[in-house]
Amino acid sequence: MKIDQYFQGQPCWVELESVDVAVSKQFYHALFNWDIVDMPIPQGTYSMFNLEGDDLGAMYQLPDEMITAGDKSHWLIYFAVENLENSLIDVTGAGGTIVLGPHDVGEAGSMAVIRDLEGAKFALWQAKNHIGARRAAEAGTLCWVELACRKTKDAKSFYSHILGWGSRKADMENIEYTEWQVGTQDIGGMMKMTAEWGDMPAHWMSYFTVDDCDAKAAKLAELGGAVCVPPTDIANVGRFAVVNDPAGAVFSIIELRMNS
Repeated sequence: MKIDQYFQGQPCWVELESVDVAVSKQFYHALFNWDIVDMPIPQGTYSMFNLEGDDLGAMYQLPDEMITAGDKSHWLIYFAVENLENSLIDVTGAGGTIVLGPHDVGEAGSMAVIRDLEGAKFALWQAKNHIGARRAAEAGTLCWVELACRKTKDAKSFYSHILGWGSRKADMENIEYTEWQVGTQDIGGMMKMTAEWGDMPAHWMSYFTVDDCDAKAAKLAELGGAVCVPPTDIANVGRFAVVNDPAGAVFSIIELRMNS
C-alpha cells in the first residue's frame, strides 16, 4: 500500500545504525528483497532501503569511535510530528532527554533523537520534502513498533504528552500489554518488562511484515542471522519471531493472521 502522508505520532521511518554496513546490505537485500540506494552525505554514505522505487528506511555505518565506545548495531524508529520545536519543548517538559539535534536534513525535513524516561531511544521527524516510508501493509514493510519498559504508567504519560497517543490495555495472556493509538488506529504496543528480562535496558522494537514467519526465520538463519525467539503464535494476531541480523541488530518479523 502506498503512503503519501503521516499524522502526528505515527511511526514514519526506520533507520539501521550498523557496525558493518557491507554485511547489512547483503543480508537485508537477500532477506526482504530490498534494493539499496547509496546517497553521499558529509559523514559518508546514507543507504536507502527501497522497494520498487519507494523508500522504506535507511542505514549508515556507525563511526569507529562509537563502536569503540561500545555502541552496537540497532534500529531507530522515527515518529512524525507536526512541529518539531514544540515537540522538543514537550519532551524536556515531560522529563525526556534530547541526545541529538534538532537539525535539518537538507530539504527532506528536520529531526531529533530522544531518550525517554527509562532511556529508550527514538527519533522525531518533521517532514518537508520527504515524509518517510512510502509503503506499508505489505511484506517487507514496517507494521508495528513496541516499547519494552518497566514503568509503564510513566511511559503512558510521557508518550501521550509528546505525541498525543491514546492507549488501551490489550487482552494478552500472562503479560501486561498496552496498545498505542493515534486516533482510532493501533500503531504499536508496550510490554512491561519483568524480572525475567534481567538487566536488559528499556528499548523500542521494530516489526516487519512477512508472508511466512517460519520460512523467513529459516532463511534468516541461513543468511547468517540468529533467531532469538523462535516463531510463536499470538492469538488473534499472527505468528512472530525475534531475530538478530549478522551485525547484531535486533528486530522482529511477523506473519499477520487476523483471524488466528
